[in-house]
Order: sequence, then C-alpha cells, then structure tokens
Amino acid sequence: MAPAILTGFPLLCVCLLLTSGFAEAGKLLVVPMDGSHWFTMHSVVEELVHRGHEVVLIVPEVSWHLGKSSNFTLKTYSTGYTLQEYNHQFKTFFDSHWKTRQESTVSLVMSSPNEIFIELFLHCKNLFNDTKLIEYIRQSSFDAVFLDPFDMCGLIIAKYFSLPSVVFTRGVFCHYLEDAAQCPSPPSYVSRVLSGFSDAMTFSERVWNQILHLEEHLLCWYFLKTAVEVASEILQTAVTPYDLYSQASIWLLRTDFVFDYPRPVMPNMVFIGGINCQEGKPLPKEFEAYVNASGEHGIVVFSLGSMVSEIPEKKAMEIADALGKIPQTVLWRYTGTPPPNLAKNTRLVKWLPQNDLLGHPKTRAFITHSGSHGIYEGICNGVPMVMMPLFGDQMDNAKRMETRGAGVTLNVLEMTSEDLANALKTVINDKSYKENIMRLSSLHKDRPIEPLDLAVFWVEFVMRHKGAPHLRPAAHDLTWYQYHSLDVIGFLLAVVLGAVFIAYKCCVLGCRKCFGKKGRVKKSHKSKAQ
Repeated sequence: MAPAILTGFPLLCVCLLLTSGFAEAGKLLVVPMDGSHWFTMHSVVEELVHRGHEVVLIVPEVSWHLGKSSNFTLKTYSTGYTLQEYNHQFKTFFDSHWKTRQESTVSLVMSSPNEIFIELFLHCKNLFNDTKLIEYIRQSSFDAVFLDPFDMCGLIIAKYFSLPSVVFTRGVFCHYLEDAAQCPSPPSYVSRVLSGFSDAMTFSERVWNQILHLEEHLLCWYFLKTAVEVASEILQTAVTPYDLYSQASIWLLRTDFVFDYPRPVMPNMVFIGGINCQEGKPLPKEFEAYVNASGEHGIVVFSLGSMVSEIPEKKAMEIADALGKIPQTVLWRYTGTPPPNLAKNTRLVKWLPQNDLLGHPKTRAFITHSGSHGIYEGICNGVPMVMMPLFGDQMDNAKRMETRGAGVTLNVLEMTSEDLANALKTVINDKSYKENIMRLSSLHKDRPIEPLDLAVFWVEFVMRHKGAPHLRPAAHDLTWYQYHSLDVIGFLLAVVLGAVFIAYKCCVLGCRKCFGKKGRVKKSHKSKAQ
C-alpha cells in the first residue's frame, strides 16, 4: 500500500502543478507589426500559447508574415490596399534610400516618401470601422495587450479599452520613449537616434547632439500627425503622442548594454536584446555542400535583411566585383537580377539559414545591413561584421559595433568595390575583430535568464496584476516646471535674494544709526565751540 501511495504522489504533484498552471492562464490580445518586427515577437507569442494562455492576434488582412500559425486565434480587418500596392509602397520607400542617406531622425521623417507611414497609421481607423471586431474585443475581457508601437494602433486599442499594455520594440522614433517612461536622457552623453555619435562625444558633436535634440522636440510631431489625428477621432478627445506612449505598463526593449551604450533607465524598461538568437541547427544539404566546398578559406554570409529584395544594378555590380576579390566562398541572399560580373566564389540564394550559417565554425565574416536582428545573431555567434546600413536605426547599430572593434562600417551609397574588398580582408585577417566580437558574445551570453523567458515573465506579470502601476514614476504627475524643479529653484532664489536684501537693509540701517549719530555729535560739539 505504501509503495503505491509513494508512486502516485509524484504523479499527483505533477497534476496539481498542471492544474494550477491552467488556472492561471489568461487571455492576451496581440497587436503586432509586419515584417522583421514580427519574427521575434512571434517567438514570445508562441511561448505564451505553449504555457496555456489564450492568445488572439488582430492583424490587417493584407500582410507578408502575420498570422502564419495555427496556435492562436486570428482576427483580421480590411485594408484600403492590395498586397501588390503594399509591396509597391515599400519598394518606393527602400529605393529612396539607395539615392540619399538620412543623417538624423528629423531628416528621415521630413524627406522620406511617407505614403507607407500614412497607410500604416490609417490601419487603426480601418480596424475601428469593423464594429463586429470591436464588439468582440469589448466582450472578450482581455487581461492585457501585447503590442508593437510602430503603427501606434496597439497603443490606441489599449487606451480605448483601458487595458494594461506591454510594448515590444527596439526603440521609438524621436524622444517619445524617454518622455513616455519619464527617463532622463542627457544629450551630453546620450547620442540622439541616427546621429552616428557614440557616448564619448567631442565638443562639436555635443553641440550637434543638442541641436538634434531640439529639432526632435520641434519637428517630430509632424511624423506622427496622422496617427494622432486617427487616435483623437477614435478616442473622441484630443490626444498627444505622450498620452498614447505613457500608458505602457512595461517596455520590452530588444537591446542590452553589451550592444548599446550605457544610459539612464527606468524600472519598467526591461532589456531583452538577443531574443532572436537561437542554438544553431544542422545546415540543409545544399548549404552544407557550399560550406564543405569552401576549403580552408571558409565562407562569408551576406544578407541585407528580409525587406531588401534588390539593389540598383550599378551598385550590385560593384558589390559582386568586390566579392570576387576574396578567397572565401560568399553566400549572398539576393532575389534581384543577378549581376553579370558575378564571380565564381559567390552563390546567390533566395533564402539562407542565417543564424545556422553564422554559427558554423567555417564562417569568417558577415556582411549585413545592420538591422538589430542580424547584429545580435552576429554577436551571439561571434562573427565579425562588415556593415552597410541603409536607413532607420541601422546607422546607429553599425556605429555601436564599430566603436567596440567588432566590425567595419561602409557608406553603401559612396563605397567602391575596393572599399568593400578591403573591409572584408580587414575583418577576416585582423585577429582583433574576431577577438572583440568573441568578447562581446561572451558578455552577452553571461546572464541569469534567457531573454525569451524574461519577456514571457513580464507579459504574464502584467496579465496577472492588471498592469504594473508600482513601477510608474511620480514624474508623470508633475508639470514641466515641477519636473525640472524650477518652482523650487525660484522659491529658494527668492528666499536667498530676500535674505540678502534684508541683510543689506539691516547693514544700511545700522550704518546710518551708528555713523549718523557720531556725525550729529561732532556737529553739536562744533556749534558749542563757536
């Protein structure tokens, strides 16, 4: 009897644990962003589903990657464009960055073709026009919203339904992240987005950084103008970007301080950099053959990300010429027209297992557009990089790797074939680049908890506690002059000036009493003598 009880006890414990896990399972609304943003967010969503939570995705009916899973409920809403029009808008946007390079957030916002951004910001209007979907969300009693803030629709939904939100992002345009979290961001050592500065700035760089900081506050509202108008219409009240961003309970930021520069942070900012890194898997036979055939020289992995499908012909030929000048085999993910001067050592593929190739011991270098996903895969696998940033945060990402001695940055618009060939030879043959990236890899991996587990924990935390108000600083309740203590400084200044004035008056009065009396005494003596 006793052995039977002892045998059944572990089984009972397991059942109780499983039962308690399902009892705590919640209901989560997910509002994602298409493209590469979804790739890492998807891993968090899948893990939450695996833990027993009911997950509902709200996505536009026209998208590239959203909703391609049967593990969660999918709700779609109509859009005002077709997939072909969507592709054309993005192609126009990317083509513009092969002509001019933006040097600041303001220049990017003010000069880029903005039709694609306007279309993204109008998503939410289409969503709220779907009365059945809105009623479904209202009746579903979600515990929280898990969102990507890029098109701001998730933020609008969270505010409309008064739901706690968890924001999943690499960063936010302009100054809105630091404003929303009430996080100090001194321009003396925190470089502005797209500035290309490190945290150790010269005097002239600090001057420009301050100017960029002021520009953002003066002009960045223009970029979000459509989104704010849509939000105000939906919420039936005038709102600002701060009103939408500041409601976030937790910010899950896809960065860390191995990659990023040290800076002030707030308690509701959680760093999950490298969440997209995974253990390498065996290569498909096609790629295994390429790697094995590379011999002692090894391979170079070349990808400009999932969003760049083709390159202007002249630039593609320059790149192809450079790749032919190195002994390594180059695996180039490229879906455009093959350059006519493609060398024998270069293989064009429409898709490649990037992380698995980077993890292979024969990989010598990684040519990348410096997107955060690729940068972290390079860090995790310890592969030195040649970086050709195109737009967005890519210039800053490249600058961070370059200052740490883990790669070489090239201006893709101005570089020559010789520049690219020399950069590749430098990172491959100069051992310091490999040593530096391996040091960063070691630092990045030395952590108490995996980024995926950390992200899932905080999403579940917000679901359990209906937010995280204890992490919200009181700075949100202060006016701008109270935040900067201008009222206190004014009061203390008035007290000091008052004290000085009173002291001065007392001294003057004392002098008059003292010296005035002596003067009168002398005068009286003179009058008696006469």
